[in-house]
Amino acid sequence: MVAKSIHCIGKVQGVYFRASTKDVAKALGLSGWVKNQADGSVLIHAEGDEKAVHQLIDWCKHGPEHAVVKSVAVAGSTIEGYRSFDINR
Repeated sequence: MVAKSIHCIGKVQGVYFRASTKDVAKALGLSGWVKNQADGSVLIHAEGDEKAVHQLIDWCKHGPEHAVVKSVAVAGSTIEGYRSFDINR
């Protein structure tokens, strides 16, 4: 089990990035959260199976259909024990 902080930069707000991230994370069996940042980026905390977390990271590099992801920064994070994957506001 691993936890990662994933910071997505580009056209990632207003394109269903958070909702799509939640769907992908749930399908991969991950827990955590996704939220918009004031600077227009999206921050994700994902925890679960290492392979599944890396699959989410790979998906974040392109995101949903109308997103234009310029960069994805990944850092290790602390496992918090979330039981679901939620959209934080």
